[in-house]
Amino acid sequence: MISKTILESGAPARVDLAGGTLDIWPLYLFHKDSQTINFAINCFAHCRLTPRRGSKIDLISHDLRRRETFPSFQSLASAKKFVLPLLARLVIAFNPVGGFTLETDSESPAGAGLGGSSALNVAVCGVLSRFAGQSVSGSKLVEIARNVEAQVLRAPAGEQDYYSALNGGVQAIVMGPRGVRAEPLKMNTTELSDRIVLCYTGHSRNSGINNWEVMKAHLGGKRSVIRQFDRIARGAGEMHRAIEKQDWAAVAELINLDWKARKRNYPGITTPHIERLIAAARRQGSLAAKACGAGGGGCVLFLIPPDARQRVEETLRQHGARVMCVQVAPRGLQVKQLPM
Repeated sequence: MISKTILESGAPARVDLAGGTLDIWPLYLFHKDSQTINFAINCFAHCRLTPRRGSKIDLISHDLRRRETFPSFQSLASAKKFVLPLLARLVIAFNPVGGFTLETDSESPAGAGLGGSSALNVAVCGVLSRFAGQSVSGSKLVEIARNVEAQVLRAPAGEQDYYSALNGGVQAIVMGPRGVRAEPLKMNTTELSDRIVLCYTGHSRNSGINNWEVMKAHLGGKRSVIRQFDRIARGAGEMHRAIEKQDWAAVAELINLDWKARKRNYPGITTPHIERLIAAARRQGSLAAKACGAGGGGCVLFLIPPDARQRVEETLRQHGARVMCVQVAPRGLQVKQLPM
């Protein structure tokens, strides 16, 4: 265990291009060649762990402006409720020895649909595993992060967010009976960065609720939902190929098809405000658009010709959205040690 070293970590959020919600077990088992295509963005979750004498544990979330303190690990592990349940349950999962202060912060807006909570989860796992002296593989870290997030949400958690936070870059998360693997996609990430606009609608959403409703309908055998997931799965496979070829016309078409299928699955994924933003951006040259994550608010992704950026961003601002300056983040989780 590290006792005289501060640990700091950062992990990126992500934008999903195609195949969202398929990454929730067991949905991907029912569709051929299931995969989710996404890319990490330079919007990071941060964690800092400072060892302290004694057994006291302080948990601090700067972005949520919440804090809770426990006199020992035993008191934390026996607590019935938490002010910061994700942090508390991650500490329990790693069972570290000794006192410390654990601080977190996130650059992602609340409920943005960018996998911000999962990126934070991965960042915390990175420092806790190092502090506890545990050598944890990437796949095991993802397993721990996913299981703890499901405990907090009390609903199934997907796979894609953790792999983006862990690896960075552009990737396909390929899923099937033999498990899940992340496959990096070879492409010019600068060109992708030049063709994306991301805005925050100003309205948060609850991904657990939206995804759970769709999942219940699928597992309940609702044929219309299953058909749309078949389309989503086929589109994700085509997106895989289009991204590697950098066929932007095909990428635009597939984003629009993915968005149409997802709206048919669950009307609550969109809102009148999201539709107004998409329509306004289209008039200024946007080629495709979709809400990020489970939708219902949060962020909206636009694919644009590079020369349309100024027009699209200005009209989004005029319609009350906050334009976020993002690029593809080439690297995932980073943990560093600092002297005390």
